[in-house]
Amino acid sequence: MVEIRAVGFDLDGTLFDHRGSAIVGVDRFLESLGVEPTEHARTLWFAAEDEQIERWRLRRIDFKEQRRERLRTVLPALGVPTPSEVAELDALFERYLAGYRAAWRAFPDSVELVRRVKTTGRRVGLLTNGAEEQQLDKLRVTGLLEVFDHICISERIGVQKPDPQAFRLLAAGLGVDPGECLFVGDNPLHDIDGARAVGMTALLVDRYGAHSEGIAGAVIARLA
Repeated sequence: MVEIRAVGFDLDGTLFDHRGSAIVGVDRFLESLGVEPTEHARTLWFAAEDEQIERWRLRRIDFKEQRRERLRTVLPALGVPTPSEVAELDALFERYLAGYRAAWRAFPDSVELVRRVKTTGRRVGLLTNGAEEQQLDKLRVTGLLEVFDHICISERIGVQKPDPQAFRLLAAGLGVDPGECLFVGDNPLHDIDGARAVGMTALLVDRYGAHSEGIAGAVIARLA
């Protein structure tokens, strides 16, 4: 049996509470538009986010355009006039981002978990899809930036999960073979299938379901 010498983590939904932060952000944004932040409105927002982020991941649109497309999808469905000018759309999305960023938070056990893994003598890395500036900003705000030995952000490395090359680059940065690495993430396709494709051990976590009380127990048990 191969020894696990390093652990890689996903960020959004695994260590960083994106959904919780985004709910606060979108509620404030909708209220600023005179729209009641109902569950229906939130569902429309997150469906558009998932769709447009995937289009960006597949390189069909750029990062700013996926933000504009989210507004073009959601606002008409809520009866809100949609600006036609790009600059106006960008300014409007900044209003959402202000509320989202103000609510940024790591899950309560995240920082301590990464530190605990490091005390076992294993190296710890991060592999996340996203824009480098925003992802690094999340890490700074939540106190996660300084706890990793190596950080891979898709915009910087040029490939995105589940591309096997993204996981190979993470392992190389940690100085281990992929088979010596455990990867922890919340997305079955992007995180788990991607990691297993290069021979990594993979652990699927669900912060809003089975692991709502924390993921430390599951991670440490996998390393035992």
